[in-house]
Amino acid sequence: MTTAQLGQHDFAMLLDFRIALRQFQRWSEEQAHGAGLTHVQHQLLVAIKGHRGSAPPSVGDLARYLLLRPHSTVELVDRAVAAGLVRRMADAADGRIVRVGLTLAGDRVLKELTHSHLQRLRDLAAVLDKLVDHDNRNLAR
Repeated sequence: MTTAQLGQHDFAMLLDFRIALRQFQRWSEEQAHGAGLTHVQHQLLVAIKGHRGSAPPSVGDLARYLLLRPHSTVELVDRAVAAGLVRRMADAADGRIVRVGLTLAGDRVLKELTHSHLQRLRDLAAVLDKLVDHDNRNLAR
């Protein structure tokens, strides 16, 4: 589909997706606040728990996941350490690398938030599926 072929329905579908995405984000922020976290702390906990590496994520890994500058990530980790949500540890192979792991309290609050987030994510995926299906049908014409 070319830019000239974009119709009102395409923009309406994109709007529906953006609304659904923003509603998810707002809802998630409210859920985090209700659990005593900032939304960025919640994102930090998800980034730590979701890290696929064999060792806990480094501060650099977390900065990339959260799209933050390293010094902002250090400040976020500092606040999360003070709140008892995460702990720092030196890398076993290279002591210059700081790794970040969840504490029991951080893991507990993250698990409390995750079930409802996964359900909401499935709802958001349905909106995206509708948009992609619509786009695929238009490409096939």
